[in-house]
Amino acid sequence: MASATESTTSLYPFVHTEDQEHLRQAIREFAAQEIAPNVSAWDRNSEFPHEAVRKLGQMGLLGIIFPVEYGGAGLGYVDYMLAIEELSAVDGSIGIIVAAHNSLGTNHIFLAGNEEQRRRFIPRLASGQSLAAWGLTEPGSGSDASNARTTAVRKGDRWVLNGSKTFITNGSYADVAVVIAVTDRSKGTHGLSAFIVEKGTPGFRPGKKEDKLGLRASDTAELIFEDCAIPAENLLGNEGEGFVDAMRILDGGRISIAALSLGIGRGALDAALKYVKERRQFGKTIAEFQGIQWKLADMATELDAARLLTQRAAVLKDAGRKVTRESAMAKLFASETAVRICNEAVQLFGGYGFIKDYPAEKYYRDVKLCTIGEGTSEIQRMVIAREILKVYPSRG
Repeated sequence: MASATESTTSLYPFVHTEDQEHLRQAIREFAAQEIAPNVSAWDRNSEFPHEAVRKLGQMGLLGIIFPVEYGGAGLGYVDYMLAIEELSAVDGSIGIIVAAHNSLGTNHIFLAGNEEQRRRFIPRLASGQSLAAWGLTEPGSGSDASNARTTAVRKGDRWVLNGSKTFITNGSYADVAVVIAVTDRSKGTHGLSAFIVEKGTPGFRPGKKEDKLGLRASDTAELIFEDCAIPAENLLGNEGEGFVDAMRILDGGRISIAALSLGIGRGALDAALKYVKERRQFGKTIAEFQGIQWKLADMATELDAARLLTQRAAVLKDAGRKVTRESAMAKLFASETAVRICNEAVQLFGGYGFIKDYPAEKYYRDVKLCTIGEGTSEIQRMVIAREILKVYPSRG
C-alpha cells in the first residue's frame, strides 16, 4: 500500500490537508480489511453488506457532510469525494450505498427540511442507525420527472400517497425514504412535492428487487405506495417545490457520482497496472510494450483530468457556490472517462479480462451505471448547454 505522501503525489492534483490525508488513509485501510475480502461473494450473491454499512456509520461516513449539531461529521464535499472514491476503488456497490444515503435521501431532509424534521431524522441517519433512500424515478418517468404518476392527496391532517418508484438505491432496506409525488398536476413540475415516508408505515413497502448487471451488492428496488397515509408534517419543504429542491439535491449528488466513477476507474487502472507488470509475453512483461504504455498513459491522464473537474465542483460546493454546471461537467466527464478506462482494463487483461476470477470484469460491469444514474450523460449535456447559454447569450 502506498504511503499518504506517495498517494498525494501520484493520484491527487490538489494538495489536501493533513486531516484529509488521514481520512483517506483510514478509509483505504477499512476498505482493504472489511470490504475487499467480501467483494466477490457480495457480487455473486447480490448480497447487501449490512455489517460493512453499520461500521461505516460508526466511522461517521453516513453523515460525513452534515453538521456536528445534527450528529454528522461536519466535513465538506472534498472530504466526501475522497471517501466515495476510496470506497469505490474497492467496491462501487459500497460507494453508491453511501452516496445515495448522504447526497440524496439524508441531504434532501437537511436542505429542505424544517428544524424539527432535521432534529428528528438526521442524527439517526448520520449515525447509521437508519438508512435513507430517495425516490424520484418511476417506471414511466425517468429523465422527464414532470410525467410522474405517484400522487399525494391531502385528507385532513394526512397526506395519502399512491403509486410507485423504481430503480431506488437502498430501496429494500431503507428506514427513511424521501419521495417526490404529484400534489397538483395542473402545475407541471411546480406541482410536485416531497415527503418523508418511514419504514413500517401502512401502505408503504418495497417491491421488486432488481437483478442488475453491476453494483450487485447495492440494493436497487421498487417502492410501492397503496393508500399510504403519512402525517401532514411529513411534507418536506414547501408544497409544490419538491422538484425544485430535487434539482438542488442533484447538484451535490452528481459530485458523488463523479467520485464513484473516479473510484471505479482508479480501481480498474490499478488492477491493470499490476497485471501488465506481471504478465509476460515474448520474453518480457507486456508493460514494456509501447502499445500497452500508451494505453496506460491515456487512462491515467484522463483519470486525473476527471479528478480535477470533480475537485473543482467539490471545492465550489464547499464555498457555498452554485455548482449546477460544474457538477454536471464533472459527472459527465468522470463517468464517461471511467467507462473508457474500464473497457481498456478488460482489453489489457486479454482473455482473463472476461473471467470473473480477475477484477477487470467486475469494474467493467459496475462502471456503466455511472453514465446513467442521477441523470444520464445526455441529460448532463442538456444541463451544461443550458448553463453556458445563460452566461453567453446570443446577440442579434
